[in-house]
Amino acid sequence: AAESSGAAARATLAALEREAQALIKAVEGRSGSHRALDQVRAGSGYERALAAALGEDLEAEIGKDGDRGWAGAAMLDSDPPLPTGTKSLSEHVQAPAELARRLSQIAIVEADSGQALAVGQRLVTRDGRLRRWDGYISAGDGAAAAERLQRINRLAEIETAIGPARAEVEAAQAALDLALSNAEDARAKADACRSDLAHAEASRRTAQRDEDQAVTALERFASRKAEYAERRTRVGAEGDEAHSDRKLAEVARAALPDGVVTGQLVSRLQSASENARTTVAQIKAESAGLDQSIAINRERIQSAQAESRAWKMRAGEAATRIAEMERRATASEKEALSLADAPAQMTVKMAALEEESARLMILAEDAATAERSGETELRSLEAKATELGEALASARETRAGAAARAENQELRRIEMGRVSGERFECPAPVLPEKVGFTADAVGDASDESVRHERLTADRERLGPVNLVAESELAEIEDLRDSSLAERDELAEAISRLRGSIGSLNREGRVRLMAAFEAVNGHFQRLFLTLFNGGQAHLALIDSDDPLEAGLEIFAQPPGKRLQSLTLLSGGEQALTAIALIFALFLTNPAPICVLDEVDAPLDDANIERFCDLLDAMTRETDTRYLIVTHNAVTMSRMHRLFGVTMIEQGVSRLVSVDLGGAEELLAAE
Repeated sequence: AAESSGAAARATLAALEREAQALIKAVEGRSGSHRALDQVRAGSGYERALAAALGEDLEAEIGKDGDRGWAGAAMLDSDPPLPTGTKSLSEHVQAPAELARRLSQIAIVEADSGQALAVGQRLVTRDGRLRRWDGYISAGDGAAAAERLQRINRLAEIETAIGPARAEVEAAQAALDLALSNAEDARAKADACRSDLAHAEASRRTAQRDEDQAVTALERFASRKAEYAERRTRVGAEGDEAHSDRKLAEVARAALPDGVVTGQLVSRLQSASENARTTVAQIKAESAGLDQSIAINRERIQSAQAESRAWKMRAGEAATRIAEMERRATASEKEALSLADAPAQMTVKMAALEEESARLMILAEDAATAERSGETELRSLEAKATELGEALASARETRAGAAARAENQELRRIEMGRVSGERFECPAPVLPEKVGFTADAVGDASDESVRHERLTADRERLGPVNLVAESELAEIEDLRDSSLAERDELAEAISRLRGSIGSLNREGRVRLMAAFEAVNGHFQRLFLTLFNGGQAHLALIDSDDPLEAGLEIFAQPPGKRLQSLTLLSGGEQALTAIALIFALFLTNPAPICVLDEVDAPLDDANIERFCDLLDAMTRETDTRYLIVTHNAVTMSRMHRLFGVTMIEQGVSRLVSVDLGGAEELLAAE
């Protein structure tokens, strides 16, 4: 609780300091400024009234001898009093002496009821509605100045509240230090109690295991006793049966003939049988040897026959190859005889071809020389033809340009004659006589044309006379007035919206920090429970503003240093995550919590701690926990088990076991 209150106090102080810094930046005036706006202070709730009463006059400087400024005026006894039932705005405003007379003639009311005003007086309401003595009324003027005055007042309130807030933070810090010291003592005692509890639980589990083993041994001895009793009954029955068989055998033996003669006969028969068996065995051995020899000989015969067939095939192939080689040899001899005279014939042909090639080379060189001279002459003729073509094209272009200019000038002359006839109501030839100028007064045609075009452009730029300009001006002024009113409304709405956003942010920070501290406290306690020591905490990082900061988990299991969650092992990460989940449930409980295979990375000791924590959570909260697991230790600690079985192929059934009810039945037995 001390830590939560200290965090809330620190968050409140930080919010006040941030807001104060923002307001200081927003309201700090220009360096060396003497504006009235920078030197007046309105009482709380009178900012809009002051801004509406002075308006743009707040931008004028105090005591400046210039085009615009407050030089001040002494109050006179002849100044008219304010209307009955009103108060002077100067009672709620701190301002320089230069503004005293002006403020004394401004009446402040809650609502304008049409009070009569003397000359020079003004009446303003607290929400910024102004009425002057001459009947001028305005509403919403000076929104920016009002916003600045409100920020100045808010800054003063914050500066007043920061001192107590700091004292509260210091007191909360002292209480927190004391609480942490007490918590350390309590934690040490809790660790000792947990150690004793762990030893007691271990002793209890050992005793329970010994009891289970004793019960199992008793059950095993009982089953063995029953088995021995059954075997004793069966042996007794077999003994009785053996006694009766013995009696029958004795009677039968007494009835048998003399055993000596029978024994001699049996000996002779056994000897004869042994001799016959020996003879049969020798015959079978000889037969098996003969069969093996026959099989070997058959295999040899088959191998010889196969080899004989292979050699016959090879002989046939060899004869065929010999015949082919003899045929090729005969053909080669014939070809050699036919080609015996070919070298001499080829030599004669080569000599003739060399002579023909030399003659053709001479002719080719002569033709190449003639071709080069012809190409030189052709290039000279082509250059002359190109020059003549270019000259012809230039002449044609010059002639075409001159014809086009002549045609254009003729059309322009005709057009100017038509225009002069339309404008001056006379044909072009008699125009100089009618207008009264001579040909000598006319300058160059191009200069006159340029001058004419410039004068025409000036006239067109002036445009026609707008007969509805006055009404359009009135509409534009109305539109400007409405735009200014909308701008002021938007500025006021923006100011209200910013104030609302600031309030929401402040409340959000307070609530977030409260929830964060609550979750962090539960998380630290549950971490100690799961790890039997160590420490862990949550931290806001990357920003001083809780609304924009990130969240980091720092954990220090027993025997390790403090580090981030990502640097822990898989089992340690799982236990830390379980502690955080249960901390969230303790802060904001839910009716149902489903945990899917959260014990998969845990060993048996950590699973026992997880199950112990789960039992504690069921006692502290009303949440029903559904655990999806395949671990036998976890299943043994549950109240009820649900599973799916397939008794028949393709047919699944849902089965459940009430472990609590089973324990009660065992206890009742």
